[in-house]
Amino acid sequence: MERDLTTDDLAFLSLFGDMIHVSPLDYVDTGPAITFLVDARDLGKAIGKGAENLKKLRKVFNKVVVIISRYNNPEKFTKSFFKNVRIIDIEIREAMGEKTLFLSIDERDRGIAIGREGSRIKTFKEFLKRLFKMTLIMKAKRVLEGV
Repeated sequence: MERDLTTDDLAFLSLFGDMIHVSPLDYVDTGPAITFLVDARDLGKAIGKGAENLKKLRKVFNKVVVIISRYNNPEKFTKSFFKNVRIIDIEIREAMGEKTLFLSIDERDRGIAIGREGSRIKTFKEFLKRLFKMTLIMKAKRVLEGV
């Protein structure tokens, strides 16, 4: 994580760690939701049996709480982040020193990928920038059934 943490950032991360006994690596707060990033090995422990830890965190933060896995590979991270979205293609291009991840999804899952008030796509873009120094271009495509 290469960003300057504010006092609020440290308080959120510390509260998560104290309650769940898993150290979060980072988080993004979009207003309606807060998404914590944890090591992939800690995901199950962070969520808790029957999602009990998620429920506790929702009460404390008074918003939707999501916990996701950290992967060092941008494609694996993308697939994990959008595990309930039908991904058609992921392509990474670099031009003039800028890296861009092109994500094609099934148009039927466009709303799921964007999330309420755009919070899911905003979160993904922020993590993509922080973790991989990439920008995102997402396209929804119509998928023909049975072809």
